Amino acid sequence: MSRRPPARRPGRGRPRGRRGSLGLEKPVVVVLVAVAAFGLVTGVTRWLAAHPWVVAPGLLTAAGAGGVWLWRRAEAARRERTRAQGLRYAVEQLDSLHHREFEFAVRDLMRRDGCADAEQVGGRGDNGADVKATDPYGRRWVIQCKHRKAGWAGSAVGTPDLQVLNGTGRQIHGGDVLVMLTNGRFSRPAPGFAESQRLHLVDRHLLAQWAGGSRPLWELLRAVPPPRRPSSLS
Repeated sequence: MSRRPPARRPGRGRPRGRRGSLGLEKPVVVVLVAVAAFGLVTGVTRWLAAHPWVVAPGLLTAAGAGGVWLWRRAEAARRERTRAQGLRYAVEQLDSLHHREFEFAVRDLMRRDGCADAEQVGGRGDNGADVKATDPYGRRWVIQCKHRKAGWAGSAVGTPDLQVLNGTGRQIHGGDVLVMLTNGRFSRPAPGFAESQRLHLVDRHLLAQWAGGSRPLWELLRAVPPPRRPSSLS
């Protein structure tokens, strides 16, 4: 006769009453931590309120540091205004600059003349603009710079460059005054094309007069558009 296998004893399972106890412990711990943190913050706040002399030095130090920072910022702005008002360049100085530095020099001269928002924007994809600015009369200036290391002896700026400025200065940049500026010279056809398209040319001679003097560029150019608004400098 075959023997029947002995019956297995039922295993001891986890008591039902302990199921889910781990799920309840986490919220309890979070609540206890939150209560403890709140109590700590409340206690520290009350202690500081009862001992204000502990907080006062820190507040005074922070206030002093903030005051010094504001003073230094105002002083730097004042020095920048003073520097801009007296800014002068000899044209030979401009010859020695890198072409990108030349653009920044033109930007600084526009700022000297009261164009507070003058910015250098030249670079890859500049769409024919190296410097843009708004003068105190509300006119928007778009300036394309052509730097020549050899100055007047360098290659002449011709009508192809003017065509680029003419095609983008108003349509893309919204310019009222479009200027082609160089420390060199222009080709023979350039002045005629510029006049027909209401473009303004600044060659080496005019640049020397502007950079080395104190008159703004709009007083040196002919047939500049009329002001959009009264001067903000008056």
